[in-house]
Parts: sequence; C-alpha cells; structure tokens
Amino acid sequence: MSSAIIEDPLAKSAPSKTLSPEEIPAAVREELEATPFIDVHTHLFMPSLGKLGLWGIDELITYHYLEAELFRSSDLKPEAYWQLSKREKADAIWKALFIENTPVSEATRGVVAVLNAFGLPTSGADLAEARHFFAAQDLQAHVGNVFKMAGISEVVMTNDPLDPEEAPLWENGAAPDPQFHPVLRLDRILNKWSDNWRVLVAKGYAVEEGAGGKSAAEVRRFLADWHARMQPVYMAVSLPDTFQFPEESVRGRLLAEAVLPACREFGIPLSVMIGVRYQVNPELRLAGDGVGRADLRAVEHLCTGYRGNRFLISVLSRENQHELCVYARKFSNLMPFGCWWFLNNPSIVEEITRERLEMLGTSFIPQHSDARVLEQVIYKWRNTRRTLAPILANSYRLLASDGRPVTRLDIRADITRLFRTNLMR
Repeated sequence: MSSAIIEDPLAKSAPSKTLSPEEIPAAVREELEATPFIDVHTHLFMPSLGKLGLWGIDELITYHYLEAELFRSSDLKPEAYWQLSKREKADAIWKALFIENTPVSEATRGVVAVLNAFGLPTSGADLAEARHFFAAQDLQAHVGNVFKMAGISEVVMTNDPLDPEEAPLWENGAAPDPQFHPVLRLDRILNKWSDNWRVLVAKGYAVEEGAGGKSAAEVRRFLADWHARMQPVYMAVSLPDTFQFPEESVRGRLLAEAVLPACREFGIPLSVMIGVRYQVNPELRLAGDGVGRADLRAVEHLCTGYRGNRFLISVLSRENQHELCVYARKFSNLMPFGCWWFLNNPSIVEEITRERLEMLGTSFIPQHSDARVLEQVIYKWRNTRRTLAPILANSYRLLASDGRPVTRLDIRADITRLFRTNLMR
C-alpha cells in the first residue's frame, strides 16, 4: 500500500571484528552517519498537499519557538507582531535574535546550522541572499536534497481529516509519495468535539452533539473511510496533562468505542502524546502552549485494557519520563518515542536517552524531529546524531569492560533497530 514503510536498506553485512574501547566512538559516529533514519513524527507535508507544506527562510525564522523568544528579547508586542507580513515578522526576529543578540538557544542555533549547510551567510545584516536561494529551488528536488542532508529516508506526516484546507486535497486524490507517510490525526474529534461534530454531520455521518446514539459507530465509520483513503501508518492524538482514561466524557467514550477498535481492526498503532497545557498565554498563539505533569495511570489502563492494541507514547513533562520507562518494561504493546517539544534540547535528550537505554535496551524510538518546516530536519537530526554518539559509545564501552565484546555489526544492528525497525515492526 502507498503508506507502507520503505523496505530496510541496511540488510547487509558489517565487519564482525571485536572493537577496542578506543575504536568504539568512531565506529558509533560512522554508523550513525551511514544509517538513514525514519522520522516517526513530523508536521511536514508531501508536495502534492501544496501550500500546506512549509519551507524556506521566512518559515524557518518565524517558527513559533523563535516567536516565543522574540518577545523576551524585543520591545515588539505580540499584538503588533501579528499585524506584520510574514517577511516583516522574519526581519523582526532576525534583527532581534541574530543581530542584536547571539543566537545560542537551541532554536536559533538550528537556523544557523541550516544556513551554514546551504553555504548561506549566518550573520548577515539581512535575509536577502537566503531568500534568493530558496526562491530558486525546485521543491521536489529540494525535498530530496534536504532529506539527504538530514540523513533520513522518509518522514511520517500529521494529517487532519477535519482540516478545511487539507481534507479536500485528500478527497480529490492527492498523489501519494513514498517518502511521506500519512497519519490520521484525531485532535479535532477527541479534544474539540463540540466545535467539529457538525462538520461530520455535513459529511454524512449521523453523530450527535453529546456523542450519544450512533455517534461512536459513525465515528468508527468515518475512521474506516479515511483509513481506506489515506492508508495511515498510525492514528494520533495530542492530549492535555489532565488526560484520564477510562473517563466518562466524549473523549473517553469515542476512544473506547471508536478509535481503539478501529486501530485494532486496521492493525495500526495509536500514537498518544500527553502533557500539553493549552494556551497558557493566548497572546502567543501557536507558541502559547505550556507543559504539565500527567497521571500516567491512563497509559497503564490503555495497555492493560486493550492488549490487542499497540501504542506509541510520548510524554511532554520531564518528570513523567521515568514512569513511562517503567510502564514500557511492563507492557510490550507500548513503544516510547521521541523527546517532544520542550524536551528537545540536548541536555534533556541526553538524560532521557541514557535512562531509556539503561531500562529498555534498544526497544524504544529515541527521537523524532517534530519538524514543521522542511529544512528543520537538517539541524534536528544533526543534533540527534551529535547527542547520541557519546551516549551509545559509552554504553558499548561499559559493555566491553564488563566482558561482552562489541563489533561494528552490533552497533549497526542496534542503530538500525532504534531508528528504523522499531517503527517498521
């Protein structure tokens, strides 16, 4: 089917000679560089979805991480900022964060890394040269070049069947792309039912405002129709820190009676991302969400009550990470993945990855890019490789010190599992 993960290209032999402790770091770095990763969660779009896909310098600069930083380093107020054009917004951010201040934050360094990767000025007075460069790119060729630079073979999208801009593109037969895998996103159904049930009615599904009557069956029919149309690799929902399950609510009922049975029927996982505190500062719009510690007994109840289902789980709070690892040790139908959003900083990624390796071996997915702008995958995966190299090297050195020889074949197999086959399987 069109969304099937590309076959693993790494089924090849590797030297089986035992590595000395001194040889291990270089071998790890080389295998990380040579392995094409699968990006398990992004907000990117295949070219056939047109203007939904974001790319180029003005999109990179106006990324909401940088917008949040702008208001800490500039007198420009949000209400004035939102009145600017995209180009004016980018110019304001460039001036405040890259000229008047040193770009040492993770988000600003990421922009510098992208510019440098393309041989563009990283400290210029304006963005003219970068704009000229990106305007000259053919999108299809640019996608292939960016993926190569990022060291990824394919990405998993986030696709909303109730988005008024996106849904018609799918309904009109958007051309599939083997490098972009669809995901059926459920946030509008599960988190914003009161705003969206009428959209389902207008599409011919007999649902009710309180999700009673035939609503669950009709939502399941809707999911079946979109599964047939889209062929998603999983379904997904982002959830607040207050999420509980089971729960007497529209969300709880639709999860139990529609979403989970549909995932089981179609043989695909449900991706659950828990811990958002929505719009703690609405003035910042997309940048206005916060983080909260969640009660992960909801994860326990999902894994025990729905053993025929598989779950990809990511939690936003640093304080929830150890508990998630413990649950992963107990439930083989739970796959922890990524260091999401506010956790995607090298110091925190290092801590979480070490913890997961120590508790789970290689039975997790270390990272995803969460990229919203195409070129972000370049710096996000560069950072991942740079952060993981010493972590993995240290694990292998400890293993060798404890008496188990380590070969390049071991390292290649582990990296392939972490960044490819854990998702493929």
